[in-house]
Amino acid sequence: MSLCLVAGALVVRLGVDAATLAWTHSVEKTAWEEDWAATAQGLVLREARVRGSGAGMEPPPDARFTGGAWRWTPHLPPLGEVILRRSGATADWRVCTRSGCRAMDELLPADADPVVMKPCWRGLTPAR
Repeated sequence: MSLCLVAGALVVRLGVDAATLAWTHSVEKTAWEEDWAATAQGLVLREARVRGSGAGMEPPPDARFTGGAWRWTPHLPPLGEVILRRSGATADWRVCTRSGCRAMDELLPADADPVVMKPCWRGLTPAR
């Protein structure tokens, strides 16, 4: 199982089963990160982190402040996919793996929207 990014007919296999999606909140200009894992049940959100609060990004009551960020484990069931929109009005998504972070436009064309993150089976075939 691996993570894939899909934009139309283009499929980019990340070659890892877990990655962090990172972005900067468009209003608060605050860093937000989510750790996702591809499992046989679907995409699992393991941890969310935000480096501030305000404008719809208040951490939940069970969040703890460590390492300069509010951290918590969201209580979501596994998802079949996560849809990532790219407006061009804000900085692009960053995808972080063990080998480092890359802007989404290093992986897919800058105008590819939406981008769907989903689990992939062997090869380049997204899971259904």
